[in-house]
Amino acid sequence: MTTMIIFLSLLLNFLSCVQSEEVSLIQPETENGHIGGSMRLTCKTSGFDLHNYAMSWVRQVPAKGLQWIVYYYTSYRVDYAPAIKDRFTASIDTSNNVFALEMKSLKIEDTAIYYCVRDLLQWVRTWDPGNGQYEPLIFGAGTQLTVEPGQKSIVKPKLSAFYPPKSSSKDAVQAAVCLASDFFPKDISLQLAFGDKPKANVTRPSVLKPDE
Repeated sequence: MTTMIIFLSLLLNFLSCVQSEEVSLIQPETENGHIGGSMRLTCKTSGFDLHNYAMSWVRQVPAKGLQWIVYYYTSYRVDYAPAIKDRFTASIDTSNNVFALEMKSLKIEDTAIYYCVRDLLQWVRTWDPGNGQYEPLIFGAGTQLTVEPGQKSIVKPKLSAFYPPKSSSKDAVQAAVCLASDFFPKDISLQLAFGDKPKANVTRPSVLKPDE
């Protein structure tokens, strides 16, 4: 009997510790993406069984209120806001306790703070939407996503050479011209060679403005 009482006491203490484990939703502070590019936001969860809860992604666009963009009930029941439907995909990795948001075809207007949210117990959300005994929503700290203009690709220059006409005068000054065009970035270094003469290095800095 004494052994049974001790066992039950230990079991109750263990259950108490499990139930009191603090719920946490850990997100990276910042992420950067480019227009037309892809991004994966992650939310590492602990303190609850990810499989048993509905989850959400919520974003706050600058100077605007919160926008619920994803309701994730189960892998076969996910609701998306029209603004991100067919571009964003939410998923759950229960083995690593990660709630993720895959994003593609990013737009400037996707710049926002993205919050991972633990929603309701799945059975409450699915079977009893009128139940008033809900657990409070729990928000992660949020990830600031900044979508920037796309990075331009390197483009090799087109080179055109222009040679002076032949002159009968030995004292005539002659010049050959090499034209480089249609290249990026606008910093270029050329090597010019004239017959058996030493090569000459010519460098031209960018003429673009800092924001171009």
